[in-house]
Amino acid sequence: FMSILQNLATYRFSRYFKLCFLIWDVVLLNTAILLSFLERYDSLDRMGLKEVQTVSLLSNVFWILLLIYNDSYRIIRIERIENILLRMIKMIIMQSALIAGFVLVLKYSEISRLRILYFYVIFFMLLFVSRIIFMKALKYIRAQGYNFKNVIIIGANDSGEHIRKILSKDLTFGYRVLGFFDDTVDPFAYIGAPILGGFEAIKDYVVKEKVDEMYIALHIDNITIINELTALCERNMVRIKFLPDFQLYTKSRKVEISFYENTPVLMLRKEPLEITFNLLLKKGFDLVFSFLVIVLLFPWLFPIIAILIKLDSPGPVFFKQQRSGRENESFTCLKFRTMKANPAVEYKQATKNDSRVTRMGAFMRRTNIDELPQFFNVFWGTMSVVGPRPHMVRHTKQYSELINNYLVRHYAKPGITGWAQVNGFRGETKELIEMKDRVDHDIWYIENWSLLLDLKIIYLTIYNVFQGEENAY
Repeated sequence: FMSILQNLATYRFSRYFKLCFLIWDVVLLNTAILLSFLERYDSLDRMGLKEVQTVSLLSNVFWILLLIYNDSYRIIRIERIENILLRMIKMIIMQSALIAGFVLVLKYSEISRLRILYFYVIFFMLLFVSRIIFMKALKYIRAQGYNFKNVIIIGANDSGEHIRKILSKDLTFGYRVLGFFDDTVDPFAYIGAPILGGFEAIKDYVVKEKVDEMYIALHIDNITIINELTALCERNMVRIKFLPDFQLYTKSRKVEISFYENTPVLMLRKEPLEITFNLLLKKGFDLVFSFLVIVLLFPWLFPIIAILIKLDSPGPVFFKQQRSGRENESFTCLKFRTMKANPAVEYKQATKNDSRVTRMGAFMRRTNIDELPQFFNVFWGTMSVVGPRPHMVRHTKQYSELINNYLVRHYAKPGITGWAQVNGFRGETKELIEMKDRVDHDIWYIENWSLLLDLKIIYLTIYNVFQGEENAY
């Protein structure tokens, strides 16, 4: 087996990956079609119907076109398997939407909706298992020392060391960092690979050694040597990659680069919710989730809670307050009233053993029941199920002057629950550092949003309700 791997390692199969994956996916898709008919009808008799054949053909065509258009078969060695699976899920959702629209518009009566559901469930499972097996196999091959790319880094500095750590983090990424080249080594930077020489030594090394990729981590002042290295790599079939020196503008390592025609534009952070598809996906989820809660939970639970609140203390059932929303625009946030009527409610946070909190209010705060009316905010569009928690307008003004990136959290709609809350950052903020930690978690959520992350946060929120939270008061 090892000798087979050694022989295969001498070939470059990367160029054939896309074609092989495309063919394999078509095989899986048509297998899923066959299995869905067997599951629905216990036979393949209905596959001969004209409408069924048309939809099956379109399923193949749409899948191929979507994958090619979105370049979903690109192989990024350091990409996590979760990202690959997420791309797969997005493609299935897009393809199913196209098929559903096609069936509805043409009013195909011979198409079983249940059979289509079976098809997508089976297709998803086949794709999921095949992707896992492929990634595991690829990781095993690389762990044995095959399918590696030899890399040199030009620039013995913090940027060069940072890319070395990324490439060397996991052996299964398939990178072998041979070393650094630089005329002047940064005395304050820890360099975790050998210094192979200065700029003059690069040419001989590239010619004599088998170098696959070169990473340039030099300041733009070295434009002459950068141009020479570019020409050297082009002559010797070495792929050259540049680490842009954006630290001149920001210390953030989470920048996003977009192209306005052929001009690269650097942005401080990526925002997945600025992508129309993601925004529509989150909006659709919010509408469906909030509608189900309102219809299934509120008709019987709300009257019970309203009666208990009234019996516990005089005052209204609901508490309304102006909170800061997306783009820092204020909105009326709904909650069940948990405190006795008091003038300090507009500026003073609830504290542990707060005398203003009623007995019923304490229970609702521990269980997050007081937040349930905010599903109306979600349905109206002023809030989301998951997002940074909305703060009082007064606190927004106060903290935005003390924390530089505080208002970044308002790039997204506020949520009933959020990443900061499920990580323990909720309730009273006694120290400025506590609010800073909360803001950092909110910004992380904005930069890393996905529907799977929202589902995870919802699960953790429910889990914490039953487990109990120290800061829930």
